[in-house]
Formats: sequence, structure tokens, C-alpha cells
Amino acid sequence: MTACLSVHLPVEPVTFAGLPLASPFVMAPMTRAQSPGGVPTEAVAAYYARRAAHGLGLVITEGVLVGHPTAGHEDAVPRMTPGAAEDGWRRVVDAVHGAGGRIAAQLWHLGSLREPVDGVTAWTPSGVREPGRPATHAMTARDVDELLAAYVGAARVAARAGFDAVEVHAAHGYLLDEFLWPYTNRRTDAFGGSPARRAAFPAEVVRAVRAGFGPDRPVIVRFSQFKERAFEARIAETPAELGVVLDAFAQAGASALHASQRRFWEPAFPGAGLNLAGWAKRLTGLPAITVGSVGLTRDFLTGAGPGSVTGLVERLAAGEFDLVALGRILLGNPAWVTHAAAGRLDAIADYRKAHEDVYF
Repeated sequence: MTACLSVHLPVEPVTFAGLPLASPFVMAPMTRAQSPGGVPTEAVAAYYARRAAHGLGLVITEGVLVGHPTAGHEDAVPRMTPGAAEDGWRRVVDAVHGAGGRIAAQLWHLGSLREPVDGVTAWTPSGVREPGRPATHAMTARDVDELLAAYVGAARVAARAGFDAVEVHAAHGYLLDEFLWPYTNRRTDAFGGSPARRAAFPAEVVRAVRAGFGPDRPVIVRFSQFKERAFEARIAETPAELGVVLDAFAQAGASALHASQRRFWEPAFPGAGLNLAGWAKRLTGLPAITVGSVGLTRDFLTGAGPGSVTGLVERLAAGEFDLVALGRILLGNPAWVTHAAAGRLDAIADYRKAHEDVYF
């Protein structure tokens, strides 16, 4: 017996933070490192446009490094800087728009994950040396001002390149998340201590990005509890603490929140059914994107229960969150939304690690 889709996949147009989208499905940011010298190529434009043409309402780029020497070390990771990189991004944006899609640039600083190459030491909130990592530089007040200027500059480049939105990457243990995480933020000044003070510098970044990008297009903030090197880490132990952090983003000019968790169906706090995106929306009133192991196998589309398409669509329809981000499944299945909505399950391949090694 042929397996079939267990529930209708909603691909109708929606409006998100004032931005009209073709569907509530989003491409999540995934580092691909295909931009030599930090400059997106025609292959990068084709890669994003191919996915935009198949039912995704919004494409969020891989992390794009802001224009500061400490932001990152890999040559092939794209940058958001004037000149050749800006021209390359303009071609990417035009290609996505030509395919009928919308696109957001994710602005990124690696923090302690920057390798100490080219004589540049990684910048972090407090210089905490994590296990297995090299020593880092604890940021000074002057450093804070430098990075704020770098984010303003990156946002201006994104605006000139024609992006529909920008996303501030404040998740997964990179620099802005290191300010939010008590383990890596030991500061005793205005940027450390209570949840409100730990959120102060990331909120200033949001404010800077809003100033550079302008008032009329969405600024999204991506946040998480977990870190890539510490899955059990948390920036907030209670909804109230999380509300303090997220309200700082909202007050700084965030239009929406992108709540990253490893499995979208798991509650964000014990004894409460909402996932992380659900809490973000409830606490701030801002629209929210959920993400986390969505659609990795065809069983997701044919099964039942909270971790299936049935559970996802029920929560989306109930308004717990507004958009759904797809990640690794789109690497090998650019047309996943189109095929899933039409019930063409035989055209969908389960995610495999090998998909991360191809680029098409």
C-alpha cells in the first residue's frame, strides 16, 4: 500500500511582520561555504533561487559575516560588506525575487568559534576559556562600539542589496548568544549579570541593525536555549526570564523572533506545552518562526503524533507560531514543499548526512 500525506500541508499566502509571503514555510539558515573570498557567486544565486521557486515563503541565507576582522575566519563563508560581496548579494536577491520568493540575510559573528588565524584572537563577552577552545579576548567598551558600527554597516549593505528582511543571529553559542548565556558572560558592567543586563548588548545590536536597515522591513532575531557545543544549556530557566530577554529585543526594534530548538514538538519548559516559538509569541506578541527536525524523513509526512506533520499543522493552525522553517531536508530536496503539498512522497528523499556535501 502506498503511503500518503496524513494531513493537508498549508501552502496558502500569509503575511508575516508586514511582509507578504507565498506560504508559511521558510528555508532555515545553513552554512554552505560556497562564496570564495566572502563573495556570493552565480552558483549561490542559483542555489537559493531553486528553493525559492518551490513553495517557500521566505529564504533565510546562511550566516553572513559582518564586516569586522573578528567576525569569522573561513574564506568561503560569505560576508556582508560593500563592493564585490554587496554586488554578489544583489544578484542573489534578484534571482530569488525572479523565482517568486522573498529573502532575508542572516547577520553573523562567530564569537569564540572564530579560529585564531591571521593573528586575530576571537572576541567574547568575558574571555571565558571553554574546554577544548583557545583563549579569547574579553570585549571592552571600545570593542562594543566597533561591533555596533560593523552591524550598522552590514545592515546598510543588506538594504542596498534589496533584501526583504534581515535576521540577527543570536543563537547557538555564537557571540550574541554568549552574552545571553550565563556560563560565557561573567561581566560585571551593564552587559552582564541579570537576564536584562545579559540581553543589553544583543539588544543594542538589534537597535543598530534596525537603524542601518531602515524602519519599513522586518528585522528578525534568531535565538536558542541550546548551544552547538552544549545541548543542555539555557539562557532562561523560566518563561519570565525568557520574557525579559525577548522583550529587550522587541523594544530595540525586532519585528519577529526565530526560535531555534532541536525538536519543534518538545515543550520549552517543563510542565508547559508550548514550544520555544510558542513562548516567544506569547511573551512578546511578536510573530514567531519555529524550527527543529521538521520533515527529515518521509515518515514525518505519513505519521501521527506531536512530531509529525499532523502535530505541526495543528499547532500552526492554532496560532502557536506563524511560520515553519525547514533546514537539512532542503539540502537534498529543493522542491520539498511542492512535493509534500502535492502528496508526491516518492519524489522526496530522506535526509542523509551526505546531502551536506553537495551543492545544487
